[in-house]
Amino acid sequence: MSYKNSIFIASSLDGYIADKEGGMDYLHNLPNPTGDDMGYTDFTSGIDAIIMGRTTYQTVLAFDIEWPYTAPVFVLSNTLTAIPESHKGKAYLARGPLNEVLAGINGQGFNRLYVDGGKTIQSFLQEDLIDEMIITTIPILLGGGFSLFGALTNPLSFRCVETNVLLNTAVQSRFVRVR
Repeated sequence: MSYKNSIFIASSLDGYIADKEGGMDYLHNLPNPTGDDMGYTDFTSGIDAIIMGRTTYQTVLAFDIEWPYTAPVFVLSNTLTAIPESHKGKAYLARGPLNEVLAGINGQGFNRLYVDGGKTIQSFLQEDLIDEMIITTIPILLGGGFSLFGALTNPLSFRCVETNVLLNTAVQSRFVRVR
């Protein structure tokens, strides 16, 4: 069985996924008259499940929209004790070492995973558990905030296999892990 853990995320030119207050308004400053989703629908059509951290999960809940995911969402948290009744059957708590969490998720038949959320992405990279990164760079300097990448014990090599300019403004690159 082939397993694949992927990232699909946007960041500022200086590598931040959110501003100093945790806001992501900069993502909506791109002129996008046609509502281009920048490949998100194509990306999510190729995944089985989503793994996200508690902060990202709670951010999505606060959007006051219908649940945006069709794939099961596994929420990594050591502090949440339950998923709200409104999201049972859509989201599931996961806790423990990442390798064990992944083994449990993969054991349920979910092998192509979308890893979402800053701390979660950093944890997966720290454990060398990311196979593919699709990063859309938004042409803005935030000057601080929540960094996409954190410290690593060892360098991780990736190869850029595709780059596209989107909306005549943003650059989206796809990187695959070189092992």
